[in-house]
Amino acid sequence: MVKRNYRRLRWRLIWAIIGFSMIPLMGLGFVLFDKFDSAYEEKAEQNLRTIVDNKQRAIDLFLKEKVSFLKTLAYSYTFEEINDDQAIAGLFRNIESSSNDFVDIGVIDSRGMHVAYRGPYSVADVDYSEERWFFEVMLRGVYVSDVFMGFRNFPHFIIAVQRKEGDKFWILRATVNLEVFNSLVQTVQIGKRGDAYLVNKDNILQTPSRFRTPVLTESRMPEMPTRFTGVAVEKRMIDSEPRLLGMTWLSTVDWLLVISEDPREEMSPMIKAEFNAFLVFLAGTIIVCIGAVFVTNRMVLKIMAADKEAAALDASLLQSNKMAALGKMAAGIAHEVNNPLTLIRESAGWVKDLVAEEDPAAIKNYDEINQTLDKIDRHVERAKSVTHRMLGFGRRMEPRQEGVNVNTIVNETLKFLESEALYRNIEIDKNFDPNIPLITNDPIQMQQVFLNVIDNAIDAIDHDGTITLRSGVTNEGNEVFVSISDTGKGIPPDQLEKVFDPFYTTKKVGEGTGLGLSIVFGILERLGGRIFAESKVGEGSTFTITFPFG
Repeated sequence: MVKRNYRRLRWRLIWAIIGFSMIPLMGLGFVLFDKFDSAYEEKAEQNLRTIVDNKQRAIDLFLKEKVSFLKTLAYSYTFEEINDDQAIAGLFRNIESSSNDFVDIGVIDSRGMHVAYRGPYSVADVDYSEERWFFEVMLRGVYVSDVFMGFRNFPHFIIAVQRKEGDKFWILRATVNLEVFNSLVQTVQIGKRGDAYLVNKDNILQTPSRFRTPVLTESRMPEMPTRFTGVAVEKRMIDSEPRLLGMTWLSTVDWLLVISEDPREEMSPMIKAEFNAFLVFLAGTIIVCIGAVFVTNRMVLKIMAADKEAAALDASLLQSNKMAALGKMAAGIAHEVNNPLTLIRESAGWVKDLVAEEDPAAIKNYDEINQTLDKIDRHVERAKSVTHRMLGFGRRMEPRQEGVNVNTIVNETLKFLESEALYRNIEIDKNFDPNIPLITNDPIQMQQVFLNVIDNAIDAIDHDGTITLRSGVTNEGNEVFVSISDTGKGIPPDQLEKVFDPFYTTKKVGEGTGLGLSIVFGILERLGGRIFAESKVGEGSTFTITFPFG
């Protein structure tokens, strides 16, 4: 019966440990994966939105520059100066010497006749009076056409500018180099399946698609969106495949810029990360199960042993055993922490010895390395004092009370922060009362108080400033004080009264936890001390700490 009960207890404990370990972990993992997936997808859409916006600006800028260039040319010459092939040829040579953005240029008179032309096509003396672009440029003054075949019988688009001279007008017309323009559009192709192209309002390609779809054919988008402002990002199925489309309308011409990417390519790093996380989760589950069995067996064995002894122990002895177990646990924790601390100190010393054997001139940042190794040694010593205090707490030791010189404690604390202050070019000015009386208190906790407050002063200054430390006896004569003043930015009056609240910080997001001064306040309450804060915005802050004596 007893065995059966312990067996049942063992399985209950095993399932309880596994359940309480894995269920929250699984829930947290699900939430994190969902949030990470959403954040990654949002980031991908935002990146695509930025790319589309930048490319739209670049294309519009290109077209606007060409329009402005042609306007400048048109208003730099009269019709008489430019209406023959020799004049237009000289002009085109000048254009070609600085840019290959145009493939030809021509002058059309008010009747629509091509009176001067320079380019590779045989379109001289062509009558454009019935062409759509001719009417558009007469109506608007400036016109950027869709891609069309025209008399060249080759896909192209033109920019035409009307020039008025009195009651007459003429037109300067240029054909844009499609190779240059297509290259400008397609330089943003994303991944192996990404694409970038322009379509007009009738969903006809104005630049070729990457996937064997030429200009002047209908694009593969199943539905053409109506005109909108800004950038739109949508998920669509194109040819039965998912695509993430970024779209925006150009401002200079009625064309829609479309940049597409395969979301599977964009999300592939996240999918790999999820798979790796699943493997880690699976390994963790196995470890938790093995640990649950091991821990449960040990727990049940101890319970069985405790049950056998329970009848022989009274309540007082049971309480003593609990306290002994607590002390043993604290000692074990202190021992486990001290071992790696010792290893860290020895390793740091070994590195320092190796560095000392080298030529200082041959090692970059030689002094900084030595200073860092010294810091490691000091902080290891400090961590050991913390484990000593934890051991003392486990043994129900009261805070250590001894005769303390406040000046000595502050000087010892400054040793932890001198390198940081020197690095930030912060001067520390000490004005201590040499006759300050001894007080009875806990030096370790006092040092923690000074360390937190002085470290805050360094952060408040950031760089290039002064910290002033003063000590003495208060006017009442029953307390000693230490004041810590900095030349930082100061704290506004509406925030000063909150600085001792938990989790309240005046630092930037991510640079502070808001617990430093709250911990200081709690320690001083236990030690019988007090702390006061004064500050002026733009001048700095002063924190005064007092301890009773006598």
